[in-house]
This record gives sequence, structure tokens and C-alpha cells, in this order.
Amino acid sequence: MRPHTMISPAELRGLMARCAGAGRPPASFSVIDDTSDFHRIERDDVLILDGTPFWVRNFEREGRFGLDDEPKYWVRRAIDLTDGSIKVLKFEFREEFETQIGDLVIRRFRSPRKEARILDLVRAHPNFMHGRWVNDAAGNNVRILEFIRGRRFDEIVAELGGDHHDYFHRHFPEVLGQFVELALAIKHLHDRGEKHGDIRRDHIIRDRERGTNRWIDFDYDYVHGESLFSFDLQGLGNVLIFLVGRGDALVPELRREQPAVLATLAPEDLNISFRNRVANLRKIHPYVPESLNRVLLHFSAGAQLFYDSVDQILEDLAVAAADVAAATGRRA
Repeated sequence: MRPHTMISPAELRGLMARCAGAGRPPASFSVIDDTSDFHRIERDDVLILDGTPFWVRNFEREGRFGLDDEPKYWVRRAIDLTDGSIKVLKFEFREEFETQIGDLVIRRFRSPRKEARILDLVRAHPNFMHGRWVNDAAGNNVRILEFIRGRRFDEIVAELGGDHHDYFHRHFPEVLGQFVELALAIKHLHDRGEKHGDIRRDHIIRDRERGTNRWIDFDYDYVHGESLFSFDLQGLGNVLIFLVGRGDALVPELRREQPAVLATLAPEDLNISFRNRVANLRKIHPYVPESLNRVLLHFSAGAQLFYDSVDQILEDLAVAAADVAAATGRRA
């Protein structure tokens, strides 16, 4: 980790004071332009990236699957000392692992340069996070992301309505329209030969300033088989199942709270990716239109046919949206 000597600590303290108020700059801090050993970057250090000083604040944190509040050491929140804006800095971090969908095993890995490439591609698209990328003094790819003020879309959805019936009839038509917008954003990538790589419900932020939902975190890539976009499509299906259900319909909860419903389920009714979740939601909520439920069943353990493109999902959802509107008396 090489220190940067082209800007003096006194100058940086002045910038800190201007951004955070007099008396706030720390007594001592390091000035760094090489992020290779990002574990050693401390709070209050200043990173010089492409000539711009960034005052490091907190870690970003993981937000699901039992990892709540676990720090992501390669992702830091920082203040751009040139204008006081909050940025999220993602350092070059590489990992590789396998994910299984049914009988298919997919090799996944982080690709900072893929995320940088997509940032360039979606610079003007309203449904993606925005930012730029630079190489630090050691050649590491660092993504400098705009901070999105808002909440996770799935957390918002989970709070809508008094119960599922109320949610589905009063709120779901609008939620379905928002999902279609998000799916169209993924189509924007696919049409240009790119994939998101890590489509999950916690990777959608509702930007409260712009009033739009935005995809985040597209640094994962995967080795694909015959279908370039298969893993992205499965991710979209998992998000849709969550939105239709206003949460995950979990087998343990059904066993405890609705054993009669659980008795009607077969193994093929479960999610092909997560065998403790139900995909065939019409068996739990019979007012879900058959046309919409058929879309969900493409992502079930019993699926015989799978989607090859976002266009195919959108085509089926157009029919389903009309049926949802008819069933709820509301426009999708």
C-alpha cells in the first residue's frame, strides 16, 4: 500500500473541515493511492483516486441470508472532498464459488472490470446505480459509485397491505408494473450482450429522490452453458415469486402455521433454486390468476420448460397483468 505524497495533510484537513465543519478533521490519518491491501485502509484515511481525494468513513454491510451487518471490507463509504458528496468505493476483490440450480452447477466469480464496463453502459439509464471507475496507482480497478438514498424494494413490498389478500388486491398491480420496468432494464443489458450476474431482491433500491427502483451490484459474472442469460432469468423469477407472495412462502412456516396447505404441496411445487420456498403460490393464495402462476411455475422444481429471454417473461406477464387487473379491479 503506497502512500501518496502529492497533496499535503494540511490541504486535506482544510478540505475535510470545509466538507464536515470546523474541528471535525482527525488528528492523524494516512494518505493512500494503492488499494491492493484494502483490509488495511482505516476510517479517516484519505484515498487519492485519479487525482480526487476521498475521505473514508464506514464499511458497507451485507444485508441478507444470515449475514446482516457483516462488513464488506472491499466496499467503503467515503466523502468526495472536492464537493462533499457521499460515494461508495468498491475495491478490487476476487472470489469464486459454485451455485446450484436444480441439477445445474454454475461457476460464479467476481469481475471488477465487468462491473466497470456495465457502469459505462448504463450511465444514463434510470434503473441502475451510476458511477465511474478508475485504476489506482497499482492498477487496481476501483468503482466510484453514487450513493443512492432509499430503501430496499423488497423491504418496502413486505410492509404493504394488512395481509396478503389486501396487498395483492390493493398494491400488487403497481408492484407488478415496477417489476416489469426492472425486467426491461435487465433486457437493456442482455440486448447489448451483458448480464447482471447477481439478480437478487436485495439488489434493488428504491431511490426516494428520483422515485425509481435501481439495480445495484453487478460485479458478479458466471460461466454459462447453452444459455448466456439463464442465471439472470432465474434471478428475475426468484424476485417475482417474492413480489407475488409479499415475501417468501417458506415450508417450515407452512408446517407450523398452515399444515393443511402444506399437505397439498408436492416437491415440484417448490422453488428450483431454494427447496424450502414455494413457487406454486396459487396453492396458498387461490386468487392469484392462473396466468401469473404459470409464470412462477417456470421457476419451480417441476418446470419442464424454461425461459430463454426476458422478452419471453414479459410476453407472459403482459397476459398475466391483464388478468391481475381484472381480478383486483385495478390497473397494472
